[in-house]
Amino acid sequence: MQIVIALLSGVIFGAGLAVSGMVNPAKILNFFDIAGTWDPSLIFVMAGALAVTMVGYRLAWQRPSPMFAATYHLPSANQIDARLIGGSALFGLGWGLSGFCPGPAIASLTTLSTEPVIFIIAMLAGMLAVKLPVLRPA
Repeated sequence: MQIVIALLSGVIFGAGLAVSGMVNPAKILNFFDIAGTWDPSLIFVMAGALAVTMVGYRLAWQRPSPMFAATYHLPSANQIDARLIGGSALFGLGWGLSGFCPGPAIASLTTLSTEPVIFIIAMLAGMLAVKLPVLRPA
C-alpha cells in the first residue's frame, strides 16, 4: 500500500508541477530575470505550495503516526554547516543556470525533450561524484 500511496503522491506532485508551469525552464529563468522579462507568477506557485504544506504539516503532526507507516521518519541532522550551505548554493546555482530542479526535471521527461534528459544525466553524475573519496570530508 505504501508504494501505491507514494506513486499516487508522485503523480499528483508531477501534475501540479506541470499545471503550474514549473516544468518549463524558460518560466523559471524569467522569474530570475528581474531586469528583463521578469515573470512573477512563480511567487504565487511558491505561496500556494507553502500554504498547502503548512496545512498538511499541521494535520500530520496531530496524528500519533503516519497513516501508512509505523513512525515518522525525520532527519536527524539539525545543524547548519558548510556542507549544507555549499549544497544549497550549488542547488540554487544549477537551478538558476538551467531552469530545472530535480522534481520538475523528472516531470518534464514526459515532454520527450532533450533538455531534461541532459539535466538528469548531469544530476546523476553529480550524485555519483559526491560519493568519490576525494570529495568526501575527512
